[in-house]
Amino acid sequence: MFSHRAWGKTYPAVLLVSLLCVVRSPTIADAQISATQPANDAPSAHLSFVRVFSSADDVRRTHPIFDRTLDIIAGPADPVTHVDALQSPSAIATDSNHRVFVADPGAHTVHAFDFVQSKYDHLDPHGDRLQNPISLSVDAQDNLYVVDQGSRTVLVYDAAGKFRHPLGKLRGGESYFDSPAAIAIDQRTGRIYVSDRLRHMIFIMDARGKLVRKLGNRGGGDRPGEFRFPGQIVTAGSELFVLDSGNARIQVLDTAGHFLRAISLGDTDPHSGLAVDNRGNVYVSDPYLNQIQVYGHAGQMLYRLDLGKFPSEIKGTNFSHPSALWIDAGDCLYVVDSQTNRVGVFQIKRDQDKPPQ
Repeated sequence: MFSHRAWGKTYPAVLLVSLLCVVRSPTIADAQISATQPANDAPSAHLSFVRVFSSADDVRRTHPIFDRTLDIIAGPADPVTHVDALQSPSAIATDSNHRVFVADPGAHTVHAFDFVQSKYDHLDPHGDRLQNPISLSVDAQDNLYVVDQGSRTVLVYDAAGKFRHPLGKLRGGESYFDSPAAIAIDQRTGRIYVSDRLRHMIFIMDARGKLVRKLGNRGGGDRPGEFRFPGQIVTAGSELFVLDSGNARIQVLDTAGHFLRAISLGDTDPHSGLAVDNRGNVYVSDPYLNQIQVYGHAGQMLYRLDLGKFPSEIKGTNFSHPSALWIDAGDCLYVVDSQTNRVGVFQIKRDQDKPPQ
């Protein structure tokens, strides 16, 4: 259970950066944007590597003199297997108190890392609710919404980690989701968006969880506002971004669900991540090419970040399968590596939206 009293302080974004990042209804023809593919760009020109983390040990402050004294008196500690470690991370999000939440279906929990106060905790320690948590998001009150694929529902927890209620559960224990894949919340209105891969649809609910609208058709489609195996979704300003995996595109809609435009992608993967920064640039990860592709708000390709090109002397930058992405208000980019079971943190440089020369 999270300790809201201990973690309740709010810190300005500048402090967070210093602590963590330095520790008409258009047709598809006239709205589809074909992104040109420039040469790979060195990631260090656009991102500053900050750190990686993978377990509770990474959030706790170390005391080298004290630890060294213990080693002398009692000898080095025996190696142990940490249970508070990422096992198969699938999604990441942050809240206004700068806590970092990581959904981990392998560990049947959601990890909570607080780097400001050097604390670690996790949801559902007794394992009685979370079966297969695969996605998450946070509302304006720091309530945490967790997509649990095992129960096919969205589980809602308050800011202190106390379970409140499920979303999507019908009478008799059934759910109106078939295969919920991702969730996004419009913090201005409280509206909740859930993608359902097998139903090829996006569900829109109000802040109380009442169904407002369904987007898409059963069986899928490739017209504007139709989807095939939709994956990650993100809200940014008045827009909703949907990774339409089966159609190899990102569809951009307004938050009421009306189609605005599409960004054509060369290829997509079910595990690709999606994020949007505060300038409207769109980030898509490619786990197999070990890349992050960055598009401008209008859909033009800006550059590709090859994570294998970070300087080898920077410890911890040997990423292999970047999947889930998240960008916070301080321009910190969080990248989940699904193969090495860890998260990388990068600071986005402010000139990053300029195309390479």
